[in-house]
Formats: sequence, C-alpha cells, structure tokens
Amino acid sequence: MTPRTPAPPARRSLRPPSWLPVDGYVLALLGTVVLAVLLPASGTTASVVKGTSTGAVALLFFLYGARLSAREALDGLKHWRLHLTVLGSTFLLFPLLGLAARGLVPGVLTPQLYGGLLFLCLVPSTIQSSIAFTSIARGNVPAAICAGSFSSLAGIVLTPLLAALLLGDSAGGLSADALLKIVFQLLVPFLAGQFLRRWVGAFLVRHKKVLGHVDRGSILLVVYTAFSQGMTAGIWHLVTPARLGLLLAVEAVLLAVMLTATWYGAGRLGFDRADRITIQFAGSKKSLAAGLPMASVLFGPQASLAVLPLMLFHQMQLVVCAAIAKRRSRDPEPADVPGRPAEAVRTSEVPAPGA
Repeated sequence: MTPRTPAPPARRSLRPPSWLPVDGYVLALLGTVVLAVLLPASGTTASVVKGTSTGAVALLFFLYGARLSAREALDGLKHWRLHLTVLGSTFLLFPLLGLAARGLVPGVLTPQLYGGLLFLCLVPSTIQSSIAFTSIARGNVPAAICAGSFSSLAGIVLTPLLAALLLGDSAGGLSADALLKIVFQLLVPFLAGQFLRRWVGAFLVRHKKVLGHVDRGSILLVVYTAFSQGMTAGIWHLVTPARLGLLLAVEAVLLAVMLTATWYGAGRLGFDRADRITIQFAGSKKSLAAGLPMASVLFGPQASLAVLPLMLFHQMQLVVCAAIAKRRSRDPEPADVPGRPAEAVRTSEVPAPGA
C-alpha cells in the first residue's frame, strides 16, 4: 500500500490573529506615530511633507464626495425619526458631554488633551463600521447606511464650524484664514467629488481595493505630519503616562454613556429592536477617517494632541462594539429580520479602523 504524502503545511497569514483586539491598521498608525517621534520631519522636508499632506487631505475628501450617494441618502428620509435621533446623538449629545468634561481641566486632563477630547465629540459618525456591526447584531442595515451617509454629509459642514465655535483659538477660531482652509481643503474637494460622481463612480467601484490603500496611506501621512509638527514644537512633554491613563478612563466613561443613552433612549422613543441597534452603533461612534484630516486643517501644529484622543477612542469603540454586536447576534429573534441582508456579515468580521 502506497503511503500517503503528507499535506503541505498551511501558510501562515501575516494578519494579526482573530482574538487580538488590535487591527493591523491600528498597529500601522502606532508605528507611524513612533516614526514621527524618532524621525520627525524638519526644515525643507517638513515643508514638502506638509504640502503633500495638504494634497492628501483634499484627495480624501474628493473620494468621500465621489463615494457618497446623495440620492440614496435622500431616499432614506422616510425613516426621518431614526436619522434625526442619530444626528442628535452625534452633533448634540456628544458635544454636550464634551463641554461637560471641561470641569476635568486641569485636575484630570490638560487643556490640550481636553481640546482633543472635545474635538472627537464633534466628529461625524462612521459608515462602514456602523453597517458591519448593525449587520452582525441583526439590526436595520439600510437605515445604518443612510444614517452614516447623513452624518458624513452633515459633518463636512458642522464639524469644522462647531470646532471653530467651541474650541476657539486652539482650532483657529472663526478667522477668514480658518474659513478659507475649511472651504478649499475640505468642502470644495467634497463637492467636486459629488459633482463628478456620475462619471467616476464606476471607476471607484472597480478599483475599490486599490483606492482603499490610497485612503489609508493618506491618513498615515496626515498622522505623520501632525505628530512631526508636535515633536518640532516640543508639545509632547505635556503628556505623561498618568495623563494618558486618565484620558483613557474618561473616554471609557464617555463611550459607556453614549452606548447606554442611545440604546435606552431609542427604546423610550418607541423604536423597535432593529432600529435601536442601528441608533446605538451609528450614534455612539466617531470616524477616524473623517476626523484626522479635519484636525490637520483646523489645528495646525497642535494637531497631534488633538487627534490623540480620537485615535484612542476609535480603537476602544471597535473593541467594545464588536463585543456588543456579537452578543446581540445571539439574541432570540425571528429568522427574517427587517433590514438584514440575505448574506449576513460573519461575526468574526471587524471593520477597518479608518472607517
């Protein structure tokens, strides 16, 4: 009898194991921060990096505009109560909690870290991760798509204006220069993307994977530029390990309050289970992909401390919301849940951190 040939060993994936709560892109972000700390751009190199980063921000918002379907978002207006609830959570409740945290300065948070905490409260919600977690938990997926689109569209205008109003000089105030930066680096590219969507939309769909790398690479460049400027300005001596620990504790409380408020508040407003899931995930999360470029425009050399709370909060929300979504997926529910796609997202799927 011929002996069996042993099967070749399985190829080992370079991706982090599924049980590791840190995505590979988060590790790339952390590596970029370390690179900026060890080798910050300075002199002529800093000017080149800053100019490239400015172009990357404009490209990001052009792609955001070209991908967002305003027509699909408007078609979702029939569920207006849900969308108003999500927008209220994102741009009203979150900022109010951020303003309330002002009492933690200077005992718990430094003024710079508080500015970053308040900024994260003004950032729009996510799209991809809200959809993925809503699908895993058997919520209203079409509503999650529209809610994320509405939040992103509103955030293009509301986030910079709220930051200028509430953060004052740390975000450039409402000066003519700040408004011009907002218009030409954020709003004009976004509107250009919306205008050209009918011609470039098919191309973006065909090259979705490649453009995803462009998105992430641009965000890494923005992070490197921000942290390099912070190192050059010498602001990192203001952050100690104890302050970072306190910041994490404050953000954990903030996330817990928002998750609780969106879930039970939606119940009190009469929404069913599927809609409550959508409101909880869309109304409690913040977009790293939108927040980082905005911070680079609004804060300048202070952007590194401004984006640090957002980076930490984003990773925290991914881990916590993934656990909640998996738990809700085990709730006893009928097989046909309104809004659930025919092919459910696998419960092991975790959305990209930049989403």
